[in-house]
Amino acid sequence: MANKREISDIRDNLKDNIGSEVVIRANTGRKRIVEKSGIIEQTYPNVFVVLLDASRDEAGRRMSFSYIDVLTKTVELEISAS
Repeated sequence: MANKREISDIRDNLKDNIGSEVVIRANTGRKRIVEKSGIIEQTYPNVFVVLLDASRDEAGRRMSFSYIDVLTKTVELEISAS
């Protein structure tokens, strides 16, 4: 059951980085990749929530992603070291 351990590791890593700035690259299908920046706001048992950057039109908007998406690399995260 390596997948459960890997998902748990991803969840713990994101929980430790709540409040950190993050750049998200999400593959939305058909060769479309969306890149957003924001702050990790909250983690839940199956998903995590990112508050998008206030400097853009998406101010105050939130996006949620599953840990499985990170595991399968559908969503890539780059957490700022701050």
